[in-house]
Amino acid sequence: MNILLLPLRMTTPIEDRIQSAIDEARALSDSLGSTSPESAAAWDVVEELQAEAGHKKQAPAKSSLQTYCDANPEADECRIYED
Repeated sequence: MNILLLPLRMTTPIEDRIQSAIDEARALSDSLGSTSPESAAAWDVVEELQAEAGHKKQAPAKSSLQTYCDANPEADECRIYED
């Protein structure tokens, strides 16, 4: 039985990609057995996606002032004074 794994587009939200990978891993486990190499590889993909989601959550979000200053570094509000 040949299984074709298609890459997911990078524009898909990570949660959707995780859910799709879980569904695929469960289907492979049901059809080929939970100890098959294909199932193990599919569950590895799930773990990698979950790790990626965790790393994305760790990145601190920029404040609205930081975003504004990135776009307008010459603005008075964005000046940096040194002592």
